[in-house]
Amino acid sequence: MQTTFTIPTSGPGLYEFTRQVADWVSGDGLLTLLVQHTSASLLIQENADPEVQTDLQNFFHRLVPPTTDPKMAYLTHTYEGPDDMPAHIKAALLPVSLSIPVQNGKMRLGTWQGIYLFEHRNAPHTRQVAAHLSHE
Repeated sequence: MQTTFTIPTSGPGLYEFTRQVADWVSGDGLLTLLVQHTSASLLIQENADPEVQTDLQNFFHRLVPPTTDPKMAYLTHTYEGPDDMPAHIKAALLPVSLSIPVQNGKMRLGTWQGIYLFEHRNAPHTRQVAAHLSHE
């Protein structure tokens, strides 16, 4: 089984799409998700306290600031704005694909785990996540 999830974003941050995936999976097998963009990532992360998402976003902004920051003056890929190359770096540091076991039509996620698209660009985007469920 294959499908594509469309996730609209409104700027940097984590966008949970666990429910959409949960509604699609069935049977037993292995779910693979792949974000089809080079400036966004996928994460399995806590979905109980929104401060976790805020802290992650703030950490990665400090780790990889925009090219307008003097510490980032060495970057040359700035064609699409000061957040472009830093977004590519964040996507290189974080996962762009996930594998999740599925049993009896349910993902085997932990109690507080959710699936997130991590948007690294400042402008709104429409992101695509390809999904493949291999049944046993």
